[in-house]
Amino acid sequence: MSLFLNIAQRNAVLQTMAELINTNRTAILKANKKDMDAYHGEDIAMRDRLVVNDTKIEGMIESLVHLANQEDPLGVERFQFTHENGMQVSNKTAPFGTVLIIYESRPDVTIEAAGIAFKSGNKILLKGGKESIQSNLALVKLWHHALRENQVSNEWVTYLQFDRKQTQAYLEKPDQKVDLIVPRGGERLIAFVKQHATCPVIVSGRGNNFVFVDKDADQEMALEIIINAKTTKISACNALDKVLIDDNLPEREKFTQQLISKLKESDVEILVDQAVSGFEGTSKITDEAIWFEEFLDYKIVLGGVKNLEETVAKINRYGGGHSASIITKNEEIADAFMNNVDTAAVYHNASTRFTDGGQFGLGGELAISTDKLHQRGPIGLQHLVTNKWYVKGNGQIR
Repeated sequence: MSLFLNIAQRNAVLQTMAELINTNRTAILKANKKDMDAYHGEDIAMRDRLVVNDTKIEGMIESLVHLANQEDPLGVERFQFTHENGMQVSNKTAPFGTVLIIYESRPDVTIEAAGIAFKSGNKILLKGGKESIQSNLALVKLWHHALRENQVSNEWVTYLQFDRKQTQAYLEKPDQKVDLIVPRGGERLIAFVKQHATCPVIVSGRGNNFVFVDKDADQEMALEIIINAKTTKISACNALDKVLIDDNLPEREKFTQQLISKLKESDVEILVDQAVSGFEGTSKITDEAIWFEEFLDYKIVLGGVKNLEETVAKINRYGGGHSASIITKNEEIADAFMNNVDTAAVYHNASTRFTDGGQFGLGGELAISTDKLHQRGPIGLQHLVTNKWYVKGNGQIR
């Protein structure tokens, strides 16, 4: 296998792959139907992520075409200087080498994440979940078709059809050099990978996202944002889980009742703390641990806070480090919130549902990292690179 593919080769494979997905829609949908028919779990988020339909296929195609049209992320000069002895020193972006992506349910990861890793010059190892095996194998077959059509080895994209025990063994002792692992899934999958991996791991962590309704909030706006963030896609890691309402919000009880009524229209289960208790159709929190939980379900927690300081402390203690939003007309309070909340994305008067590579102008994402190294938030094409120092001399010694 060639150690390096030039940009023309990588783009040609991506373009071919987009065309193959378009012409093989029926086969992809047929394979996915087998997975859907075989899935008997009650996890509605898992089922939502598992399904492939025409909309998701269009998203796969769009992602590949966008990637093929983006600038090459490799060889980008980040720094350069001339040493006093005449050496030319520069730092340029470079591929990681081999990237292992371990994911649950989502067949679109087989396209979007693999596409980003491939465009970044990396060899791809894909380990999908058993629940999406038919969909994944159908898509990997197309990857191999696209590679062969462009005279590129199939080894650039490999599917690891492992069970849990085999996956653990591979993480602990891979049969080849693995430079980076990206787990895409729930907390149990991430913990499993971190426990057994012997190379760097980018953690695409839990959401558990917060919205803070400040006393100076536009209340109609707050209602719209909360309903959008909670109900439009409950399986997304950028969905809303917790709402904190300022004790000093004008007509606070009226606002809270309106919010509860709107949430009930979407059959959302509503849990409340002591400060927001007493409303019909809600249940009081009995265990503090609920504040740490990412729901991925029609479930939400409403709580009260006395001030911005308490809000920030609560989000930083319980949140997943993913996204948090403040609804307020007060720019000074908004700035203080955004500067002090410790999450990958912070919002002012907008829904958390925008934390996404495509929505942030990246064209897609490998994952949304809740770690701080080496990249935080959506990891796009330009982030899935490491760097290398290039030093050119003419006989210099030290």
